[in-house]
Amino acid sequence: MSSRYELEPFHRNLPDEELLNDLKAVSAKLGAKTVSMSEYNTHGRFYASTLRRRFGSWRSSLERAGLLAPRLSATEEELFANLVELWARVGRQPRLSDITSSTSPISGDTYKRRYGGWRKALEAFVAWANESGPLTVIQPAVPVGTRHKTPLTINYRLRFLVMRRHNFKCRISGRSPATDPTVILEVDHIIPWEKGGETVFDNLQTLAKDVNSGKSNLAMHE
Repeated sequence: MSSRYELEPFHRNLPDEELLNDLKAVSAKLGAKTVSMSEYNTHGRFYASTLRRRFGSWRSSLERAGLLAPRLSATEEELFANLVELWARVGRQPRLSDITSSTSPISGDTYKRRYGGWRKALEAFVAWANESGPLTVIQPAVPVGTRHKTPLTINYRLRFLVMRRHNFKCRISGRSPATDPTVILEVDHIIPWEKGGETVFDNLQTLAKDVNSGKSNLAMHE
């Protein structure tokens, strides 16, 4: 047994094609249309995690290798809604490395293909979020004759603007997913909907899920 210490091979600078060709080779060896991460780790030259980091997710790696049919193209609304969820999940501007099969149903590669790069995808998202000033972001009115002028549901753009106003932290506890991954952020009506509160920027706040559950229908004021 050798007493020398040796580093594992460094694969970061390998061309995409070399990684994808090896994935195809494993598929051919197994006689399978697709390959699981564990199967690839057993039979491949590299690690499945290397391909996941490179292509955004394992599914995206399979798609790029032609081993899995691509999902139907997501609409821009779906892409941006997913970014709102991801931004809230990590409590800060998301990085491409934050996109995994467990955090996002849409791969990072999808964003890169659609917008020409991850940074450009974020720039398009921020431009979309800022299309309307915060005080004018009001959802479509509900039918005349009802009690409320706005619907109960908070759209994704409005949710993002409210969370950004509170720096992606719970307004009461100050906790954030950026420093505590167990925190789940929600957007809440300050004056409860049941008590006549409207779904508008000034009547919304960012709360941790457990704080929001404890608050229930109690009204809060700035």
